[in-house]
Amino acid sequence: MGTVHIVDDDESIRLSLDSLFRSVGLTTRLYGTTKDFLTADLGQGPCCLVLDVRLPGQSGLDFQQQLVDRGTRIPVVMMTGHGDIPMSVRAMKAGAVDFLAKPFRDQEMLDAVTTAIANDETRRSLEKDESELRARFETLSPRERQVMALVTTGKMNKQVAGDLNLSEITVKIHRGAAMRKMGARTFVDLVRMAETLRLTP
Repeated sequence: MGTVHIVDDDESIRLSLDSLFRSVGLTTRLYGTTKDFLTADLGQGPCCLVLDVRLPGQSGLDFQQQLVDRGTRIPVVMMTGHGDIPMSVRAMKAGAVDFLAKPFRDQEMLDAVTTAIANDETRRSLEKDESELRARFETLSPRERQVMALVTTGKMNKQVAGDLNLSEITVKIHRGAAMRKMGARTFVDLVRMAETLRLTP
């Protein structure tokens, strides 16, 4: 189902959210400070962070930005008892999934967390696919990579042959080998893979 990491200095709110999320089968991890969260193991499965805006020492908004700067990719649901529009805009611009004002309805929080975990699941799936694609691309010879990068920009075999000072038949052989090694059933598949890998000639 996913894991919800809850950061709030108010223990009663932490425990209340813990009970709410567990009631729908979610796993929870509770933290009284942002420092505790930074040292935690986020695990391998989909997760999200429910973060209070007002925390001692460092605001939730500043901490959210710190996570972005560190490259910690976890969807964030912000909550606050004293929210205003500039706060919510800043949180959303930094990538927050939702910004909930206390007191919020249980269903509002569950909806926000469900969306956040689904987003994380999608991101992880895409990253896994890209990682597998990159591993396949690494099996191509340098020349096959060149040919793949050029043909997927829309160049004809003849043009690629001219660019690389090869015969057209040699380009066809390299193109076929690239498709086979990449697992591309059609040329359109190969083009999509090149886009995912952000190949440039």
